[in-house]
Amino acid sequence: MPLDKVSGIENRGLYQRGAPNYFAAAWQARAHTEQALGQPLPRNVASLALNSPHGRSQHQLHIHVDCLRTDVLQALDAHAGALGPRWSPLPVLLRGHQYQAYLLPGAEMTANPLNLLAYGLSGVGDVGQWSLVVAGRDDVQGGPGFILLATRVDAASGNDASGEELQDHACTVLTGAGAALERVR
Repeated sequence: MPLDKVSGIENRGLYQRGAPNYFAAAWQARAHTEQALGQPLPRNVASLALNSPHGRSQHQLHIHVDCLRTDVLQALDAHAGALGPRWSPLPVLLRGHQYQAYLLPGAEMTANPLNLLAYGLSGVGDVGQWSLVVAGRDDVQGGPGFILLATRVDAASGNDASGEELQDHACTVLTGAGAALERVR
């Protein structure tokens, strides 16, 4: 979370030349999530989520650092080969919502995902209608990288553009927590 007052994804200051790459900073800070988990957070399980103003509870920029949901991870694994370095619709719905996907190679997040969204998909004037998720990957064009996922507010389908819906705060994919609960149901 930035120390400066930054409302969220819709804040135009995020898209000005020289603006901090908050996603890169959040990616570097994922060690705090590892600490909370008590185990390493593998790159291909780690994710960052920034909700739209319609899908968030705070009026201050904050990026959720957590594990991907198991079903989301499986969908990305199944469709990663169809993704590329341009925004395109993910071939499957995630949590019942359409997401656009973008493949970003590199071990470090040198490109700013917010700029890729604003200047490559949404437009700066409409970016507040979107949510952005960054998922780490082990193999993107022969090396580590990221899959960016963006969804737009759609009242008709009940999509408030809360990318956090793709995350699992219990980190079931690593801990197995919840698996026992599923067996009971």
